[in-house]
Amino acid sequence: MVPIQVDGVSKRFRRQTVQPSTTLKSAIVDFLRGRKVSESPATFQALKDVTFAVPSGHTLGIIGRNGSGKSTLLKLLAGIYRPDHGKIGVRGKVGALLELGAGFHPEFSGRENILINGIVLGLSKREVRQHLDDIIRFAELEEFIDEPVKTYSVGMYMRLGFSVAVHADPDVLLVDEILAVGDEGFFQKCYDKLAAFRRRGKTIVLVSHDLSTVSRWCDTVVWLENGRIQDQGMPQRVIDLYRQHVAAQEAEVAVGEHLRIAAEVSQAPEVETANRWGSREVEIVSVKMFHTSRQERYVYQSGESVRVVVHYRVHHPVPDTVFGIALMRSDGLWCYGTNTAVEDISLPPLGEEGNVEILLERLDFVAGTYYLDVAVHALDGYPYDYHHGLYSFTVKSDLQEVGVCRIPHSWAIKPLVAVS
Repeated sequence: MVPIQVDGVSKRFRRQTVQPSTTLKSAIVDFLRGRKVSESPATFQALKDVTFAVPSGHTLGIIGRNGSGKSTLLKLLAGIYRPDHGKIGVRGKVGALLELGAGFHPEFSGRENILINGIVLGLSKREVRQHLDDIIRFAELEEFIDEPVKTYSVGMYMRLGFSVAVHADPDVLLVDEILAVGDEGFFQKCYDKLAAFRRRGKTIVLVSHDLSTVSRWCDTVVWLENGRIQDQGMPQRVIDLYRQHVAAQEAEVAVGEHLRIAAEVSQAPEVETANRWGSREVEIVSVKMFHTSRQERYVYQSGESVRVVVHYRVHHPVPDTVFGIALMRSDGLWCYGTNTAVEDISLPPLGEEGNVEILLERLDFVAGTYYLDVAVHALDGYPYDYHHGLYSFTVKSDLQEVGVCRIPHSWAIKPLVAVS
């Protein structure tokens, strides 16, 4: 059974559109002006018919603009809200980092707040005391742990909240943008802890505006728009479609020629699929793989060189174009990826069409089937044309090695005692 199952969930909130009269005089004025004194409050549809499931050990990313329903969804998963319609099933102990310092009492010390929050998260007093030193050490608050938390900085609040939540060892961890605060060193500690959770089969739901973090950490992404699921699936595809959508909306009100053209091209007759998407301002016409002899080939011996040739066509000139490739194993594991921006390669004028050639000097993979991703996009990630998993190739090897790549190595066996 999956740890998180959401079926047809909807949630409304009431909002007061007409302020009630507070005095007899204001009530008479409202009546004379035609305002209804007892007008019922309007409702706001925060979520509508949301359905998804998160398998055990997976990390789900939730993206969308402010007001799209992301935080409401997390609070429903945490049990803070109840759905108006539909069902939510969350199995196991839940740890939630939904608001910075939520549940902390400002007058109590950090040590006292650890005890309170640990109990709220399902730990006994004995268990909290067993983890107390680890929690304080992870939060890097040894010098301030007995000070009132009202004296803490925002970063200190965040570190303490995260540390308590992860040391409660939840089965399901809900994280709402809290990792956006803190220094680089603590970022890495948080990510290391999340990686350890994933290795242990924990389930994570992460809300973030940092799309690169979502792409890196999540197995699946849900894109919310006005309370509805706009799309869900493979992170890079959903993120790119979201970027397109945001850019297209901005194009409606922006003056810039580039955004205006992008909005027009995004409505072109090309149909986006799970394996190809983008605005097609720059189009990838063909992708071929060649051996050094210039012979087109899709079966290679481990260690051979490969030349990838991407033929492109420019339909509308765009600035700051980036070409990229990625190699993926047949089970979906990303093996390697790079692009011209990462490698600080300056592109010449592209003209109307041309070729981009990438020489992979050694294809040091173990035997298996692999896929090639190719893409052309803007510097900010806005996709012009992304081809995902459309080009497969095979690597053969006489060695029965396991893993992904072959690392150059040698063996040396040196007995310390001579054999007579």
